Amino acid sequence: MLTEEDLKKAEKYCKDEINTFLLYKTLSNYSKDNKIKEDLNKLSEQELEHYNFWKSLTGHECKADIKPGLLFRILYRLFGPVFTLQVLENNESATIDEYRQFLDKLEDDRQKSTLKKIIQDEEAHERQIIGDMKDIRVKYLSYVALGLADAIVEVSGVHAGFLGATDKTIIAGIAGLVVGFSAALSMAGAAYLQAKQEKSIRASAGATVTGISYLLTVVILALPYLLLRNILEAFVISLFFATSMISGFTYYTSIIHTQRFSKEIIESLLMLFLTAIAGFFFGDLIGKIFGIKALIG
Repeated sequence: MLTEEDLKKAEKYCKDEINTFLLYKTLSNYSKDNKIKEDLNKLSEQELEHYNFWKSLTGHECKADIKPGLLFRILYRLFGPVFTLQVLENNESATIDEYRQFLDKLEDDRQKSTLKKIIQDEEAHERQIIGDMKDIRVKYLSYVALGLADAIVEVSGVHAGFLGATDKTIIAGIAGLVVGFSAALSMAGAAYLQAKQEKSIRASAGATVTGISYLLTVVILALPYLLLRNILEAFVISLFFATSMISGFTYYTSIIHTQRFSKEIIESLLMLFLTAIAGFFFGDLIGKIFGIKALIG
């Protein structure tokens, strides 16, 4: 016999499932890809079945308390179906444990069997459907990473080196742009050769994505040096941009690949700061040996 507390939990699960059903159904309406639309409809049908089970336990309809609007549609368009659905699925991980605990509350064998199937759906089937989705953002994700990550580490190292060698922000900014432009061409070439080995990737597209990612990152990191006159302020702001970009991209990839964000971000930021520190001391050493500050200030 379910207690009042058990019924409150069932009510919560009932609302969660109707909310998720509504999200999946809304996403399917946004999608223009027929395969993704079909997969989203499958997921929404599953969530509706789950909702009907919890509704049968509560004895009444559960009202959805979310309204996917314009902002949700924009996020879906920007970040794609795989990222959006992985976020939803990650939020359900804790719920699966609660469902397992709820099994012991049920006395009816048919209800137990239904809940076991729901748990199975949440654990495997839904993630399988998401894993099979083809999203162009995910397809070229490694090439974006190749350009963005390398540019952040390399250009931040260049800027840090000039922080130790000169007080002229414009020189540091231009140096970052020159080095970055040359490196972008080099990385695009390397990406082209890498993409030629992958049948599912167009080599020209892989090279373009890498090169553009690299150049955009270089320009963003150089802006503080081109707009400010205090090199320390420019360095701090540029490093803040670098940290923000790495954090945002690492979060995105950790969700897509279901990795631990904390582990990935620590490794990425450690590499960034170690490069910046090494660049600063090397620039300071070179500046002292050749008297660069006396020559250019």
